[in-house]
Amino acid sequence: MGDFNKIIKRDKPVLVDFYAAWCGPCKMMPPILDDLKNRMGDKATIIKIDVDKNQHLARKLSIRGVPTLVLYKKGKIVWRESGVRQAGELEKIISNHL
Repeated sequence: MGDFNKIIKRDKPVLVDFYAAWCGPCKMMPPILDDLKNRMGDKATIIKIDVDKNQHLARKLSIRGVPTLVLYKKGKIVWRESGVRQAGELEKIISNHL
């Protein structure tokens, strides 16, 4: 939990992909996030968190469905959506918070 809090408090946006290994739609996200990372470079941090291995955090953040994508800026949630999103859409959302 301490590492998570340090990461999300950074100045640059942090996109967190809350996922589960058993989730079909979650398996679509890695190539999308790789594409997003290539588009964004160092402008944003992208991390993945397995809700089954981090149940306390998932409960605390009320993660009810996966995948859930949450964008943090300086420790505050600035955007949150459940479901698969495309790299271009995510790039626009993150760029609005640079």
